[in-house]
Amino acid sequence: MAVTAKMVKELRDMTGAGMMDCKKALVETDGNIDAAVDLLKEKGLAKAAKKAGRIAAMGLVKTAVAADEKAAAIVEVNSETDFVAKNDEFVGFVETLAQMALENDAADMEAFMALPYGEEGTVQEVLTSKIATIGENMRIRRFEKVAGETVVSYIRGGRFGAIVAGNVEASEEVKTALTNVAMQVAAMNPQYVSRDEISEEELAKMHDITLESALNDPFTLPKPILNALLDKAVDGVWSEEDTAILAEKRADKGFNFNYLPNFLSEDAKAKLAGLAVADKANIADNKIFTGLVDGRVKKQLKEICLVDQTYVRAEDGKQSVGQYLGTVDKALALTKVVRFEVGEGIEKKQEDFAAEVAAQQAAAKAK
Repeated sequence: MAVTAKMVKELRDMTGAGMMDCKKALVETDGNIDAAVDLLKEKGLAKAAKKAGRIAAMGLVKTAVAADEKAAAIVEVNSETDFVAKNDEFVGFVETLAQMALENDAADMEAFMALPYGEEGTVQEVLTSKIATIGENMRIRRFEKVAGETVVSYIRGGRFGAIVAGNVEASEEVKTALTNVAMQVAAMNPQYVSRDEISEEELAKMHDITLESALNDPFTLPKPILNALLDKAVDGVWSEEDTAILAEKRADKGFNFNYLPNFLSEDAKAKLAGLAVADKANIADNKIFTGLVDGRVKKQLKEICLVDQTYVRAEDGKQSVGQYLGTVDKALALTKVVRFEVGEGIEKKQEDFAAEVAAQQAAAKAK
């Protein structure tokens, strides 16, 4: 039977395997699509282990929500390329896994991989088979199930997913509010739901880092502290050129001192920071400086804590997420928030196409 381009495309869409592999499989099976699928699986199974070492940092995030809206699950499955992540078979596989995560109570990934995937075997066995037929390494990276009085989910482009649970019964207003918050979670990536989740140790570390950062950027310090440091700098620490520049700018009553760093050498700026760090004990006791550090810490907390973040759809541009939830229902609070981002934290391989081509050409000449 003649193998047509349409048949090759159909087999490729079904399996995600390479075009030439699909054509060879069809030739060997005399155009029998089902037999060709089986043949690709058989050939690919021997190669699946080799693919397991390849970096899989692309993929999809999918969610599934229970009919009563009191539970939801989220799963991330990685592939090597975005092309495979858009393959219908891959998409369906991830959607099924999300539903399985919702319907089962697997405590960890080992238990999840051992779950039966219909009549095709375990999740692990089906994954191995798909690696073989699709031709790329794939990995079920993580999953999580969330329960609550009202649970909603949001997916952004298949790369970002969020589940948000609230403490009050579902109503259209509550579901809309929680969905809006889930959209914000996906986009803004808060590290905590509220400040109550941050330990005293973490807060102390944040304060110390903020303090050190302020000392190493002396031009942002309160003017009295900065001027005292500048007086020390011109007293034999700075070069004559930088000292003269400061004297000139101080004599110019119309000069905006915010621009002073633009006129000084890098050496002068480094030495000024060194003076600030060396005088840390005295500066840290200054009430003005303490207020500056506390203000910067509060600003950071507002950025990383969800309920303190400015609600992105606030009409006044000031309303926090917590305040927004209060306008919907005074009793409404968030009980659980989960956010997945495809490939988050995975070290991705840096592709150098030119180097790859050069290497191939060198290898060809060496033969």
